[in-house]
Amino acid sequence: MQKASKLLRVYTDESAFFGDQRVFEFISELARQQKLAGVTVLEAVLGFGRPAHLHRKHALENDRAVVIEIIDEEQKLRDFAAQLTEIPDIGLITLEAVDILGGKSAAEPPDVQS
Repeated sequence: MQKASKLLRVYTDESAFFGDQRVFEFISELARQQKLAGVTVLEAVLGFGRPAHLHRKHALENDRAVVIEIIDEEQKLRDFAAQLTEIPDIGLITLEAVDILGGKSAAEPPDVQS
């Protein structure tokens, strides 16, 4: 069965912090607390954005670009994205259509225990 959903992508840096927590960890935890359908954090091998600063893994530090992907209903994702405006070091936030065609994730997600 095909289910229409949206994919929210949040671009940031591995080294970005919000308080004492990494931005990608903070956003992922916030999405989990709000019971969004699914979150994946992807670490880029190489990347650059508008300021053209090249992000890559160095021997002694990690400065890679990170993409946080979140799938759910459009309105839930729009509401979630609106909460991210106060977080520094976020690049782009994008929203696009996806079709869930099957797999284990196509079933209703289990209740997340806090």
